Amino acid sequence: MSIVNFYAGSSLDRAAVKRRDAAWLAGRLAAAGTRLVPVWRGKHLVDGPREAPQPVWLDPAESWWREIAAAEPVFLGLEGETACFAVDLSPLEDPAAHPRLGGLGAFVDLRTLSPLIGERAGSLFAYARGLLLWHGRHRFCGVCGSATIVADGGHARHCTDPACATHHFPRTDPVVIMLITDGDRCILGRQPKFPPGFYSCLAGFVEPGEGAEEAVARESWEEAGVHITDVRYHSSQPWPFPGQLMLGFTARATSSAITTDPEEMEDVAWFERDWIKANRGSDGFRLPPRDAIARRLIDDWLDGAG
Repeated sequence: MSIVNFYAGSSLDRAAVKRRDAAWLAGRLAAAGTRLVPVWRGKHLVDGPREAPQPVWLDPAESWWREIAAAEPVFLGLEGETACFAVDLSPLEDPAAHPRLGGLGAFVDLRTLSPLIGERAGSLFAYARGLLLWHGRHRFCGVCGSATIVADGGHARHCTDPACATHHFPRTDPVVIMLITDGDRCILGRQPKFPPGFYSCLAGFVEPGEGAEEAVARESWEEAGVHITDVRYHSSQPWPFPGQLMLGFTARATSSAITTDPEEMEDVAWFERDWIKANRGSDGFRLPPRDAIARRLIDDWLDGAG
């Protein structure tokens, strides 16, 4: 049975074959009912009660948003016959003061929204956020330094220098995240930047020339000083903060003594299954929120499914 984590499981047809058809994209953007997802400095526009916010779409047929957009909208895909685009409104200094945006709702951080919105909205917001953040960080060619322009409906950027002409594509960095267990106990750790009492799974970026399973073993040793075996893939999760793909694994420890690098990890320790069940959510011990794959790994193990 496949596992679909939060921010994944989008119902969109990405319609990749249409991305290079400029006439088709222009027609879909102008079509009645098309949804335009506004993003402002990584935040999303919602309205309604604080405990149940609802996404707010812009009408692309109106022209006022073009005056404040960072660039042309990017094409996300099709929901049935409805096209979805996203637009970056980050150049605007204060959305609340804008005569058209101010009355539509408020821009809220995605991690704040995640417990309050459905999975479909979460995956759409994550997709829009990740793609637009990539555009914001790749306005210039990494090969020659010339300006780049949006291409393929927002799924590429092309260098404008004919002598270079490099094509750049949205980047997703692979990160392994693993729950290391030994019977009825698991290893959790915390970095110095974590809130008080917050513990999570160990994790780290996959390095060049390294397989994901090798990265699990290396990070387990670097962050906890433990050797592992029985590395098993669990599930994955897009993580648009700003652009990672989390690869979840479980592993079994073959050594018990923990050694940490204090510059990287503030604390790493073994936690008993029953102790976590009794103390999760308490003031002194916090687990990752439920939108994170780390929480899925921990909860599945606590429930006996990991």
